[in-house]
Amino acid sequence: MVTQSTRSWRTVAAAVCAGGLAGTVTAHMWHLYGPGRAQAAAQGHRQARAHQQRMHWELLSRALDDPALAAVIDSYGLDLTPEKRRQYLYANLWYVNAFHLYESGLLDQRQLRGHLRDLFQSAHIREYWEATRPHRASLDPSSTEAEVGRIAETLLQERAEADTDEWWVVGEPPSH
Repeated sequence: MVTQSTRSWRTVAAAVCAGGLAGTVTAHMWHLYGPGRAQAAAQGHRQARAHQQRMHWELLSRALDDPALAAVIDSYGLDLTPEKRRQYLYANLWYVNAFHLYESGLLDQRQLRGHLRDLFQSAHIREYWEATRPHRASLDPSSTEAEVGRIAETLLQERAEADTDEWWVVGEPPSH
């Protein structure tokens, strides 16, 4: 028989592995179960996130290699050639890589901004970004993904308003 505390632990652990409330859940678990289980939950979350990132890479890699598979996940609402669809998928990989670098703490906001400036020098990346605008409209505004999207939007707006083609010098980097 599973006790109530074990059921609660499993429910909370499932929430951690699914993503979302990792910090809050870990703090809650720390309070309820002590440091050992809280650290285990945090480790489980990191492992689940790493697994998800590998799965994302694998799925998109298959789509890049096979136009028939790429058509399955074409949610752009545009009549794309197989070549253009592959370019969008590849642009997505680069953007998601920047997102994961930031989310994992390997880039701070200033470094992310520089990384995105580099990416958005590519007309292909900018075209992908415009095509996926409706996808970002449904993001939770408080999510890290929405935050990164706002940073990218700011960079693109600064680029559009720039008086120079040397847009990598456009705008002020964040102070933190």
